[in-house]
Amino acid sequence: MSKILTSNQRIIAFEALSHILAQPNEQLSALISAAHQYNAWFTPQSAQMAVRAIAGMLNKRDLEKWLQNESGNAELKMRSIGLILAGNIPIVGFHDILCVLASGHKALIKLSSQDQKFIPYILEKLIEIEPAFERRISFIDRLKDFDAVIATGSNNTSRYFDYYFSKVPHIIRKNRNSVAVLNGRESREDLKALGHDIFDYFGLGCRNVSKIYVPKGYDFKTFFESIEEFKAVADHHKYNNNYDYNKSIFLVNLDKHLDNGFLLLKEDSSFVSPLAVLYYEEYQSLEEVGLELIKNEDLIQCIVSNSKLPLSTVPFGQSQCPGLFDYADGVDTMKFLRELE
Repeated sequence: MSKILTSNQRIIAFEALSHILAQPNEQLSALISAAHQYNAWFTPQSAQMAVRAIAGMLNKRDLEKWLQNESGNAELKMRSIGLILAGNIPIVGFHDILCVLASGHKALIKLSSQDQKFIPYILEKLIEIEPAFERRISFIDRLKDFDAVIATGSNNTSRYFDYYFSKVPHIIRKNRNSVAVLNGRESREDLKALGHDIFDYFGLGCRNVSKIYVPKGYDFKTFFESIEEFKAVADHHKYNNNYDYNKSIFLVNLDKHLDNGFLLLKEDSSFVSPLAVLYYEEYQSLEEVGLELIKNEDLIQCIVSNSKLPLSTVPFGQSQCPGLFDYADGVDTMKFLRELE
């Protein structure tokens, strides 16, 4: 019979993993440095950022609060959970894996072709810390013999997932985007921090801000000055290709836009902006914005603002620093896993 892990034993293991990730050894440092060779978007800076984010997430205080309702008894009813991971930013599927392991189930992991190195390394280290996790982790090419599924993909693939996994409990994640709401009183430091929400991971994540709401008549001069330090994103050939392409489209179509040399701003009601483009929309009152956000809640991953709004917000610069309780799409993954009985 396999070892049953108590909640405290899991916390100890996850916290120990945090220490390993916080101080990368030679092997992990090499993975970080070489990631761009198989995914050009995974620059050393982006990869290091993702590793640090997970290390910060796995702190003892948050782990104890997160797992206070869990117990080792859940392991007596272990279920096999199929995980179809995304690969838009480094290690993006780790939280789903963590939820499955923390709840005492088995993770059947289908890695994204865009991110095949980091998660196997991290889980290998977790198994070294606590060997009981080994029988709860399997890497697979095709899902079979699963009791539930958590799948992340595009809006197109989600329709396939909904059909294919309709007969088992499932969480199917679609495209979402994040927004920021400015009130016009933000400091330069606030706007500089917002630059991280926009440009970290080159804007490829669902938690990246793709649209901002601004007061009527907003002057973008201070905004552009405050994000100037992020101009190095244009040194990345893929990002710059997207910038050049979208700029040419705007010029050919005579679309009104603002341009600071590495980011294009265009007034648009959509939440989904092309890469290297930030949409903006003017508003008359915050109440108006609040109603708009509530109406489109299913399209929004997170809201960055220091204004009081009817939906929860995160501070400027923090959209890419999710904690254990920041479930993707607002779906409580741990609750879903607990209720599989």
